[in-house]
Amino acid sequence: MSFLTSISSPPQINSLFSSPIFSLYRFYSPLFSSLYHHKRSYGSGRIIRELGFLGDFRGKGRVTSGSMGKQKGGFFCVSSPCGSRGSCSCSSSNGDEFESEEDEEEVDDEEEGARSFCVLPDRWDVLGLGQAMVDFSGMVNDELLERLGLEKGTRKVVNHEERGRVLQAMDGCSYKAAAGGSLSNSLVALARLGYKPIGGPALNVAMAGSVGSDPLGGFYRAKLHRANVNFLSEPIKDGTTGTVIVLTTPDAQRTMLAYQGTSSTINYDSCLAGIVSKTNIFVVEGYLFELPDTIKTIIRACEEACRSGALIAVTASDVSCIERHYDDYWEIVGNYADILFANSDEARALCHFSSKESPISATRYLSHFVPLVSVTDGPKGSYIGVKGEAVYIPPSPCVPVDTCGAGDAYASGILYGILRGVSDLKGMGTLAARIAATVVRQQGTRLRVQDAVDLAESFAFNLEGSSSSVSSDVGSDHISSL
Repeated sequence: MSFLTSISSPPQINSLFSSPIFSLYRFYSPLFSSLYHHKRSYGSGRIIRELGFLGDFRGKGRVTSGSMGKQKGGFFCVSSPCGSRGSCSCSSSNGDEFESEEDEEEVDDEEEGARSFCVLPDRWDVLGLGQAMVDFSGMVNDELLERLGLEKGTRKVVNHEERGRVLQAMDGCSYKAAAGGSLSNSLVALARLGYKPIGGPALNVAMAGSVGSDPLGGFYRAKLHRANVNFLSEPIKDGTTGTVIVLTTPDAQRTMLAYQGTSSTINYDSCLAGIVSKTNIFVVEGYLFELPDTIKTIIRACEEACRSGALIAVTASDVSCIERHYDDYWEIVGNYADILFANSDEARALCHFSSKESPISATRYLSHFVPLVSVTDGPKGSYIGVKGEAVYIPPSPCVPVDTCGAGDAYASGILYGILRGVSDLKGMGTLAARIAATVVRQQGTRLRVQDAVDLAESFAFNLEGSSSSVSSDVGSDHISSL
């Protein structure tokens, strides 16, 4: 018997998993298979009442921002770096002239990149739609920030001239380039966790977005490819790839300057529709809501994902972004999202709760509108919410070195748990917390290759040999129900 089918769960959980499981998803969780089956059967993109504890909280009408969260309680052409079915191929520079943030992993990356995508899969396990930005990270002193007139610890959108002025001021400083972005951090971690077929087939992970035909665009594509994440979007001719300059002062505070470039334009066309229609989990990055008119692209992509039976995940990304584009967030979260990733501040912002409200209250509230809600609360732990209930996940012990990227790593753990067959929420959250802790105790935002392999092996072993120790907390006294 497979370790995936040997997990014992309380009757309340078992009732969810009575739907037939397609052979294609025999390695996936019953949660994924049940949701997929019903979305395929009904084609509405909304979870129906028959799904037990994940089912009956969505209304029949469309959700609007005015009806919720106001009060308490209540463009693309598929390409492959080495060719694919059809004639598309990568035409960009490989970007080797840039120093990589992951230079300390060169040996691991070379081994990892050995599995090339010469033939694209029939379906993608996960496809992310997000901002494709190259990060320039450097250590600076407070004097430089003052000279540039920058407020420490803030994030600012800059134009081409401002970017040039900052880079010129950094001349002589040591900085590194990386294929950055919150979503790409999660996708790389997921691909590394699923690189070797431990407990299931190797995972096929991809990303779509906008990069220019400049060397930075080639660098971005090449770096993701080395991490076994296929970047499926053709470069925009004469476009300029977006960048984020990350200035870190000795007190570990980060000041970020974002230049959107071509990444501010993401259009919906038949090629993007074709990619989305062949995806099992479609992830939308919340930072996209900052881009003009991108909400139209997101809505059409989500509608296509619903028609094809894919699960839709949304990352909250940033509190200020939520506040500026609140209605757009709820257009997607309220009508399409099956999974929501947020930290405690972002969750409160989505609920219009004050800072005095607990993250568990926000988790419970959001879980009335989204089937699976993941809310992280830093060193205090995290919560997974379903239908007005919240499972507390203790933090995984670690000595923090760099907390940047912790939430991205946590999200990868939730996605990996679903795809690898976890039917209990506590076990899924425990895995996600361990992955986040692994990233927090290192310098840099990416889950390293060997750490990912070790985590995947340990997770598979624990599921197979100790299923009783990870039984679900649904129905136990660890859950607080409204």
